Amino acid sequence: MIAALVTAFSIGSCGFGEPIAICSDGLDGQSVARRWNEQVLDAIRRDTPAPTVHARNLLHSSTAMWDAWAAYDDAVNAAYIDRTIGGNDDDRAVTISWAAHTVLTARYRNAVGGAESLSAFDEELRTQCLDPQDASGPPAALGVDIGEATIERFVDDGALELDGYLDLGYVPANRPLVVAEPGTDADDPDRWQPLQLEESVTQNEQSQIVPLQSYIGPHWGFVEPFAMDQSDDGLPVAIEALPTVADDLTTVAEQVLDVLRFQRRLDDRVNSTIDAGPASIGNNSIGTNDGTGHAQNPTTGLPYEPNPMTEADFGRVIAEFWADGPSSETPPGHWNTVANEVADHPELDLRFGGTGEPLSRLEWDLRMYLTLNGAMHDSAIAAWGAKRTFDSSRPITLIRWMAGRGQSSDPNLPAFDPQGLPLESDIVEVVTDETAGDRHSGFTPGTVVARAWAGHETLHDDADEIRWIDATTWVPYQLDTFVTPSFPGYVSGHSTFSRAGAEVLTAITGSPYFPGGLGTWTAPAGWLRFDDGPETDVQLQWATYQDAADQAGVSRIHGGIHIAADDTVGRSLGATVAESAIDKAFAIVGATADR
Repeated sequence: MIAALVTAFSIGSCGFGEPIAICSDGLDGQSVARRWNEQVLDAIRRDTPAPTVHARNLLHSSTAMWDAWAAYDDAVNAAYIDRTIGGNDDDRAVTISWAAHTVLTARYRNAVGGAESLSAFDEELRTQCLDPQDASGPPAALGVDIGEATIERFVDDGALELDGYLDLGYVPANRPLVVAEPGTDADDPDRWQPLQLEESVTQNEQSQIVPLQSYIGPHWGFVEPFAMDQSDDGLPVAIEALPTVADDLTTVAEQVLDVLRFQRRLDDRVNSTIDAGPASIGNNSIGTNDGTGHAQNPTTGLPYEPNPMTEADFGRVIAEFWADGPSSETPPGHWNTVANEVADHPELDLRFGGTGEPLSRLEWDLRMYLTLNGAMHDSAIAAWGAKRTFDSSRPITLIRWMAGRGQSSDPNLPAFDPQGLPLESDIVEVVTDETAGDRHSGFTPGTVVARAWAGHETLHDDADEIRWIDATTWVPYQLDTFVTPSFPGYVSGHSTFSRAGAEVLTAITGSPYFPGGLGTWTAPAGWLRFDDGPETDVQLQWATYQDAADQAGVSRIHGGIHIAADDTVGRSLGATVAESAIDKAFAIVGATADR
């Protein structure tokens, strides 16, 4: 743990070189590394939610802080910027803070909310009794040097930072889908289709963007990785091909129908109760949902208590909780918040990898951020490489396109078409002369209808409920100012980031289980934004990090953002990416990965 004094230079009336007391009342007992991690998370929340860019910023702020730490010990490896200076832990804290401040100031200067973020970075220095206008003195100057060298090291890493991270070479295969109008004009349902919204707001609701979507990060598969091999073709990790309408219509139709089944479960008028606790959910094989829970809590030795809730509350809460993080820090930032909460747990033993002597909280945090954000950075590269390679559509395109053709189940019923939506009772039905005057009142015979969420008032006159709608007007369980992310579906970034994060937390803690054998997060009554509710508090529970990651992946199907293939292949990809990131990070910090 850093000492209670930090050497500062030319600060106020202290004079050059005089040690002054760190402003400990403002640090809340946190390490300086944690303080700067919280600063970057807040900057992400202000900015446009581009997971690729933020994963890169999380990594480079983490490596700069690690390299500042390493500069004080010849036996410690640097991640990128190798410097040496004499000093003590007090000096180290100053160097770490100036390194982080320098990187974050450069990266968020031109971001949305940049002025507020830069002001917060300066205030963080003042909180630590450092003057943001004066980096004189060896520890501060070294931190600035490491920060500037980090920025220079990655200026040409393929992210196109100097061009505002924009690659203008991508041209969508399809004309835009106008969300407020029925149907879709997609020429190729297997390719990504940008959305045209009436009003477009970023998922964190902090800034408005152009209502016509443009692809975020089509070039990201070519960005220099932390640990993976550099890609020549933009696909750093080979994965299986996605099922397509052209080649495997049966599989696509079933996965599309599964999205509609999941959405049907969001109906809060149905009192279907499930046990959403670790006794019943989790413990899946990689890339599957085959788990039936855990027999007992390994910490207490007792069975997990039931966690009953309605299926509608469970589906809606996980769809919103995992959408962009509970405070919109994007998935890479969300897994940093999870890691921070794990590190704060009183039952966590700070033995990195589960072995050796306990570390100071500062060294634990530095190692944790280096490993975790190495995996987050490479997950962005791997997932976005797949997105560009396969250029796949989202459920909104597939469902509307198939519904516009009709139903594919019964040639004896109206609107039959082999490329139409499959029929399933109470999920997808076709209106007949008989049902038009009964359960499908108000619809024209021959219309394919879905029992789905009618939460967009531009399309449906009664928002926020599950009811019969014309399937060509289907929308996911999302805000009507967002609808789906602005990039292709395959693979799911959430699934990739989350599984990689789970693998890292398992490796660094030496256990697959949350401290105490249980991780939780509670949605208070009335917390939902996309819908009304829940009526009572809803607690999400996970036994293992992998259980939480799997829930993050499947939540995107509840939300109507992905089909199953996007999720399951993304989980496997995240595990692969994490393996190389863990190996490299552990080699840098001098630890052994017991896997």
